[in-house]
Amino acid sequence: MLKIGMIGAGFVAGFHERALQSVRGAELAGLCATEGADDLARRARKDGLGNTEVYKNTAQLCAAVDIVCIFAPNFVRVEVMRDIAQAVQAGAKLKGIICEKPLARNVAEAGTMVKMAGELGVPTAYFENQIHMPSVVEAQRQLAAVEKSMGPVHLARSAEEHGGPHEPWFWDPTTQGGGVCCDMGCHSIAAGMYMLTPGDKPPNYLKPVSATASMALLKWGKDPWLSKLRERGVDYSVTPAEDYSSVTIQFEDPETGIRSVVQATNSWMYDAPGLRLLMEAFGPGYSYTVNSLQSPAGLFISDAAATAVADSELALEKAQATRGALILEPNEPDLYGYIAEWRDAISAFQQGKNALLDFEYGRLITMLVMAAYMAHEKNKVIDLTDSKVLQELESYVPLIQQGKGAQVLVSG
Repeated sequence: MLKIGMIGAGFVAGFHERALQSVRGAELAGLCATEGADDLARRARKDGLGNTEVYKNTAQLCAAVDIVCIFAPNFVRVEVMRDIAQAVQAGAKLKGIICEKPLARNVAEAGTMVKMAGELGVPTAYFENQIHMPSVVEAQRQLAAVEKSMGPVHLARSAEEHGGPHEPWFWDPTTQGGGVCCDMGCHSIAAGMYMLTPGDKPPNYLKPVSATASMALLKWGKDPWLSKLRERGVDYSVTPAEDYSSVTIQFEDPETGIRSVVQATNSWMYDAPGLRLLMEAFGPGYSYTVNSLQSPAGLFISDAAATAVADSELALEKAQATRGALILEPNEPDLYGYIAEWRDAISAFQQGKNALLDFEYGRLITMLVMAAYMAHEKNKVIDLTDSKVLQELESYVPLIQQGKGAQVLVSG
């Protein structure tokens, strides 16, 4: 039984706690967080995930667990990784290190994460749940024979949209790393690339060729939404981030030279039943579609009963309403791929190996996200086969991430 320790006890940590209830061979042994750890630990114990304890610091947590998870906010991930490295150097016997997406805010930070993990020699897992979504995995399994006969997918469209993040730091481009492209574009770019990748190849098989992007501040830069953000301590009239992003990345099969395309669309303005993941894959003579809002179940809450509902997210993540006809997803952690990514990571760590997606893969996705920001900022196609461009990306920090988004974003 592997002992898991989580650094961070916010929204995503809570989602992973739900996922672990469906995973064998592991227990949630410890938590370390500036706030929320006691409540999440009580919930984990109630849910039968072990005698979950709260630790004062990363060193104590690492000494008590086999696997440590970085679920802390983006702006402290390098710092947390340094604390983990110090704990290992002091004698902690870790069998795996997990980091939630994105690996870092930019390529330089991602490179630091990869370097530290490599020096420790501890297996890693980059948690990108959408690649593990059962609907995507099963579609590829059922189409494997067709793909082998006709050829791999040549166009993938991947979108994630909802009404906006939870915590104030998510809205702040300097702490989160940008706007919706950094927050959710990493999901959609990775999922799109995965849908294009031939089934018998690793997730990093395809060679990125070029990136184009268009970003905008359409909803949250004007009232009443602008004022609502100010109430959370974020002022988009001063340090705006994009709430809409459209990214196109072209890839090449290194063996055949055949080109394929990912279209990744993300927004924080989807005022609808809740979070929607919409994926489409088109191959020669076949296709598949995934829509997370197509559920066989639903709820109805009348106006009279709505006052009894305190949490609009009881039925679905990022739900925008507490009454009327609501979509019900009975197992969101499974729907989004959280359970499958945990099973993959635990199996790999038990064998002393990296997970299907490791930190180096996370660095690749960070580079593609940064290429999207650069394409928007420069208003040009970014050539990802040019060594000078790749070198520039190593130290590139988008103007939006620097808090200077007003220079490159026009508010709607």
